[in-house]
Amino acid sequence: MSASLTLLVIAKEPLPGRVKTRLTPPFTPAQAARLAEAALVDTLRAVAAAPARRRLLVLEGRPGPWLPPGFDVVPQSAGGLDARLADAFAACAGPALLIGMDTPQVTPELLDVPLADGEACFGPAEDGGFWALGLAAPDPALVRGVPMSSPDTGAVQRARLVDAGLRVRDLPRLRDVDTAADATAVAARAPHGRFAAELSRLRAAGAQVHGR
Repeated sequence: MSASLTLLVIAKEPLPGRVKTRLTPPFTPAQAARLAEAALVDTLRAVAAAPARRRLLVLEGRPGPWLPPGFDVVPQSAGGLDARLADAFAACAGPALLIGMDTPQVTPELLDVPLADGEACFGPAEDGGFWALGLAAPDPALVRGVPMSSPDTGAVQRARLVDAGLRVRDLPRLRDVDTAADATAVAARAPHGRFAAELSRLRAAGAQVHGR
């Protein structure tokens, strides 16, 4: 069990026009925000159910009724995503595992990752990025400067860990929700979650959810 772990979620407040803009079209900005909120709810529920010493939401925006109890909330820093991830790790003492809000299919079991000295864990994403990064000794320098949102982001980040002499444990590859096609595929993998239910409601209301 990894009860000594700090679990971090880096997220945006789910506001129309500010989140999941690649879902529009076919979704409206308001519908995309509803899907983003549902993904965030599923993610936070998984984190809340996983063993941890501390649970930290690193948030751009303000918390809402979607936030369960048991989380500390800190604002995201300024700068690019690499800088914001680095600063999130800088707020941790001891082993830490960071995830985003884009993988609502995540489970508490996937987050139960003991990290011994000299270890890291890495969760690759299907789009070439990564959905999880764990460090036994959080070092912002391991993240800062990694090019984000590119097809080789994950490869560069993992190589950074290896080059630092860390033993890297690979987690299962997951699919981020960026497009409508992603949303359909991810909902099928986690059919009982809030995200799948919200997508089903939008489908029933007539939204074109399959993407191209």
